[in-house]
Amino acid sequence: MSDVASRKAALRTEALARRAALDDPARTQAAERLANSIDALAIAPGAVVSGFVPVRGEIDPMPLLAALSARGHPLALPVVMGPTELVFRRWRPGEALQAAGFGLFHPPAEAGPIDPDVLLVPLAAFDRRGHRIGYGRGYYDRALARLDAAGPRRAIGVAFAVQEVPAVPDEPHDRRLDALLTDDGLRPTS
Repeated sequence: MSDVASRKAALRTEALARRAALDDPARTQAAERLANSIDALAIAPGAVVSGFVPVRGEIDPMPLLAALSARGHPLALPVVMGPTELVFRRWRPGEALQAAGFGLFHPPAEAGPIDPDVLLVPLAAFDRRGHRIGYGRGYYDRALARLDAAGPRRAIGVAFAVQEVPAVPDEPHDRRLDALLTDDGLRPTS
């Protein structure tokens, strides 16, 4: 394992331990705070927004996604396709999801593909500069590179504030986030 990879692994482990220590009331309040941040996001009317179904203790963006849908934003959820590709399918709150491996859920194929304009990105750890540590597979880095090639996208990291680390060791392929949304509110990246 490279030095950067081992530093990222250590930061990931520390941030995920802090996230795991949060109790249920704190998690519920955090989800409500995300939904209450909808105006601060300043998402253009009609912009397609991708979210995610929380797994392994991630912050719950579902109330925020419901609020965005109520405002007329088309929504999408990610789908892992094979070992390297992440695509997005249309989804509306209340629509059925299919179980996938590793505890993931995604819309069925008949939901249809859609490319998001704004991506709410899950993460394991982040820093104030907007660099993130994911779960080590690079799905979002590759998806953002593909989407950005067709036109700039807005990537907003979504996490608990306790997942912040002093500095993420970044590499050339790492796509910096445009903003961070935590239970403490929206933070621009520096």
